[in-house]
This record gives sequence, structure tokens and C-alpha cells, in this order.
Amino acid sequence: MAPLIYSALIISLGLGTTMTFASTHWYLAWMGIEINTLAIIPLMAQNHIPRAIEATTKYFFVQATASATLLFAGISNAFLTGQWDITYTPYTLTSTLITLALAMKIGLAPLHSWMPEVMQGLNLLTGLILSTWQKLAPLYLIYQIQPNNPNIFTALGLMSIIVGGWGGFNQVQLRKILAYSSIAHLGWMILILSFSPPLALLTIIIYILMTFSLFSSFMLTRTTHINSLSTTWAKIPILTISTPLILLSLGGLPPLTGFMPKWMILQELTKQSLCPLATMAALSSLFSLYFYLRLSYAMTLTMPPNNPAGTLPWRLNPQHNTLPLALTTTSTICLLPMTPAIMSLMPF
Repeated sequence: MAPLIYSALIISLGLGTTMTFASTHWYLAWMGIEINTLAIIPLMAQNHIPRAIEATTKYFFVQATASATLLFAGISNAFLTGQWDITYTPYTLTSTLITLALAMKIGLAPLHSWMPEVMQGLNLLTGLILSTWQKLAPLYLIYQIQPNNPNIFTALGLMSIIVGGWGGFNQVQLRKILAYSSIAHLGWMILILSFSPPLALLTIIIYILMTFSLFSSFMLTRTTHINSLSTTWAKIPILTISTPLILLSLGGLPPLTGFMPKWMILQELTKQSLCPLATMAALSSLFSLYFYLRLSYAMTLTMPPNNPAGTLPWRLNPQHNTLPLALTTTSTICLLPMTPAIMSLMPF
């Protein structure tokens, strides 16, 4: 892809999300999401292989369905209330339709089935954009509407945590595992959104840090299959230490950064007298922890295939800038001691 076209698409991605953030009108917010969708489709199809084209087609149909539902719900809400204000959705039917349309856009369970298949057909950089940046605008709109009945958030969040952990059990393709990881983390965000929006924001920020670190590590080693993890030591040895720590942080193990949002979410749910819900969320997260441990085991405790030395990959200097990876990896591993300072800065 030509650098000028690539730059234009990246600018359009930023423009679409910014337009949604800045709008209070349903039509402008919908336009921002559409600009975002249309900008990422050429990035997804830039590798002219059948799998990428198939993933792009699936993504387009799913996003078109969700966009049509969102526009219909917005028009219905305007017809019933006489105004296009995003924050004014007093009718249960329209707010539920809007929530489900946005849930389909970001891949929340039970509207998640497109996400692993689409991720499998993309390269790692486009998968990173799909897992992080593409979630921001729909999540902002979900935060804005705040439906009258928060039980829909609770149901979507808990179902996503369970499905995200259960679906990654027998996967060997890293992109599918990362897709199910994204579904599970989105479940934690949606679960707490109606009770503590600042805590949901903190969870999103930490999720983006951890996901960026993990995708960057896999991009440096060009790894897309679980069997390839055992040869990481022959490419970039330091990643043999840092990547398992990133994976365990995604799983929420202390004393790593990923433990912070889950700990605070469970604490907030307990304060809201929702101990059974907190217990179910904590137990369901063990599913995700299993496949993170499985990846860590494949990377650190297994030996590469017994091949001649000449077939192992050479230790070449990485062609990408590794400073962002170093900064985000440090944040992914070491931010837990700053929890008191973060809690004092944010209005929990």
C-alpha cells in the first residue's frame, strides 16, 4: 500500500473516533463510526490472500448490520422523543437496541462469533488496531446512553467473561486466542461500567497497554502459532522473559499490572452488594488464566524442535522501533504499586 494512502486511512481512523467523541447528536456519532469502519476495511484487505479477503467481507457484513440497527434505533428514539441527543434515551426498547448494536460492533458475547474468525485473517498490526482503537467509539456511546435497566450490562459482561475464557481453551492460533482475550476483557469493562465509569476507563487504558505490548512482541518475532513460541529465544532472547510476564498480567495475576483493574472491579461489585456476581466473574476469569499459562509454558518451558542448528532463525536486529514496546511492557508489569496514587487521582 502506498504511504500516502496508508496515511490517509490512519488519519480517517482518528477522525472517525474523534467525531464520535465530540458529537452529542446521534447522526454525527453514527457518521463517525462509519468513517472508522470504512477506513479500516482497506487496511484489512491490503494482503491479497483469500483469508484476508474473507475476514474483510465478514467484518463488513457484521458492521453493516450493526450500523443499520444503530441508525434505526437512533431514528426511532428521535421519533419518540423529538430530539437527537445521545444522552436522552428514556425508552427501554430503543436503549436496548442501541446497546445490542454497539455490542455487536465491539464483539461482546453473545454477538461475538465474528471476532475470532476476522482476527485470524488479519496481520498482527491490523489486529492490534481492531482490538484497541476500534473499540473506543462504541464504548464511548455505550457509556453515554446508560440504559434504564443496567441488568443488560451485567448480562453482557458476565457472558463475555465466560465465553472469552472458554473459547480460548483449545485454540492454537495466537490471533484467535487474542480475540477471545479481547472479548473477556471487554466483559470486565462492561460489567463495571454502570457502577463506576472511571474504573471502566482505567480498565480500558490498562487493557490497551497490555494488548499493545503483547501484539508488539509477536510482531517482532513474527509469531502467529503457539508452536512458534518455543523458538522465541533464538530470535530475541529478552522476549522469552518479558512476554510470559505480559501474558500473566493479562491473566490478572499479582503482582503484575493486570491484577489492579480486576481487583478494583471485584471490590466495587462487593461494595454494591453483588457478591454472587463478583464470585462468578472471578471464577470465570480462571478460564482465561489457563490459556495464558499455557502460552507462557509453551514459550519458556518447552524446547524447540530437534532440528539442525542451521534451520533455527538468526538473531537479527529488530527492524521496528522497540522503544514503545519497552515502555508499554514496563507499564504492563510494574504499575501495581502505583494503585493508591491512581485511586487518589480518579473519582472512584
